[in-house]
Amino acid sequence: MNKGDLTELAAKEAGISKAAAGKALDAMIDGIVKAVAKGEAVTLVGFGTFKAAKRAARTGVNPKTGEKLKIAATTVPRFSAGATFKAAVAGKKKTGKK
Repeated sequence: MNKGDLTELAAKEAGISKAAAGKALDAMIDGIVKAVAKGEAVTLVGFGTFKAAKRAARTGVNPKTGEKLKIAATTVPRFSAGATFKAAVAGKKKTGKK
């Protein structure tokens, strides 16, 4: 499933136009990106949590030459799935509306 498929699904489920669903999806993604970039965690109960995590500096190896190189410390985005999402993926809980 890609962003277009997700937009189409959201439009159908919410009973709105694809354009409105696309704008809503873009706004949600933009909001999550901005919050995580500021260091805030974004928690969607049952779905999961988006947050920024520090990755320590480390030594890597160039696979082509075998040369050791330093990899700088950085901040990366992380996602932790919520319990409801994990259960749905494991097939233990049904998803969607009835």
